[in-house]
Amino acid sequence: MSRVPLIAGPTAVGKSAVAVAIALKQSAEIVSCDSRQLYREMDVGTAKPTPNELAAVPHHFIDEATIEDPWSAGRFARAAEQRITEILGRGALPVVVGGSTLYIQALVDGLADIPPTDPAIRQALNDKLATVGSAVLYEALVRVDPDFASTLDATKSQRILRGLEVYASTGQPLSSFFANVPPPSHRYLVVVLDMDRERLYGRIDNRVDRMMENGLLAEVHALMQAGHDPGENPLRTIGYSELAPVIRGESELDDAVALIKRNSRRYAKRQLTWLRRRSDAVWITVNPEEDAEPVVERILSELKTPSETA
Repeated sequence: MSRVPLIAGPTAVGKSAVAVAIALKQSAEIVSCDSRQLYREMDVGTAKPTPNELAAVPHHFIDEATIEDPWSAGRFARAAEQRITEILGRGALPVVVGGSTLYIQALVDGLADIPPTDPAIRQALNDKLATVGSAVLYEALVRVDPDFASTLDATKSQRILRGLEVYASTGQPLSSFFANVPPPSHRYLVVVLDMDRERLYGRIDNRVDRMMENGLLAEVHALMQAGHDPGENPLRTIGYSELAPVIRGESELDDAVALIKRNSRRYAKRQLTWLRRRSDAVWITVNPEEDAEPVVERILSELKTPSETA
């Protein structure tokens, strides 16, 4: 069984550009593995592919969901496996691209068989969240399940609650259930794009500035005016969480923008920390000022190389 390329890496490293270059060269189709680009209401703050990229290459899981019907990693993995099977059936190459580590894990490693949990525990955790906030609960999760905690941050309150809920109900960390899962339907070549840290952080800051210029504040405002609670799971996202207080008159815009940049840099660091734990990953250092062709050729060459588990 041949491998499916999966292009991963920290936010703003240039994953989409490389995936599009591969797709154009191989007449491939791109499968987005981004937990926020799924939602059609979230455009500016999710760094979706450009209209030109979407027109040039078939993309999947972009604008396919609404924030009123949130997706889980398991739901995505099941849908993505089916879509990848369909793409292969057409004789095309699926190229998976994204940085959502939980989605990557569900797709590449399979879905865990997690026992039912106690609804009373979930309710108690929800009550505690309302009282002490997600940051306190995140620290609790770090203590009982550091592996799962490393895939998220303190703004991901529902996933934090899920980790604590499973631990309290079963006595086992949520991450432990991924140790023995049914194998996924496809095998993947996980490629991690990386770059010099100072250069990456500069790209992150520049991306945030572009998002603000392109109307991120107006997008968040429109979502709130439409009745969407910033506490809803899809909107608990860097760029959206920090601007909601500005719209409510609780903080200054300049402070919020600085916070978005800081949180984005921290997110990139967490992504890299998680990806370094994957012994199967191929790491490629990229330079956005150079042509992507050598990177594309390296990935295509790796695809032709038999894996140890082949």
